[in-house]
Amino acid sequence: QVHLVESGGGLVQAGGSLRLSCAASGTLYSINYMGWYRQAPGKQREFLARISGAGITNYANSVKGRFTISRDNAKNTVNLQMNSLKPEDTAVYYCLRSQEGHDYWGQGTQVTVSS
Repeated sequence: QVHLVESGGGLVQAGGSLRLSCAASGTLYSINYMGWYRQAPGKQREFLARISGAGITNYANSVKGRFTISRDNAKNTVNLQMNSLKPEDTAVYYCLRSQEGHDYWGQGTQVTVSS
């Protein structure tokens, strides 16, 4: 079993920055990828960014150039640096870890951007 815990969410003014972290524990194998998603009230969960086991990154167009995903293999963490935040970035942010054909999700962390 894999346990993911996100942290770093909070309230920030538009134009500000936040850094989210996701710590993995449990039975960990080499990742296929780790990623970040978000879900705003009344909307479907949305892909934001992911990083593969080889370190290749992909971003949604909505966050490209503003968000940066990175990972610390030694600490089994993945981070999401979010800059130039907008009110429409308000959502619950979720971490995903894909390994051995299974996907594991964290419980989510709230990000609120005030105008």
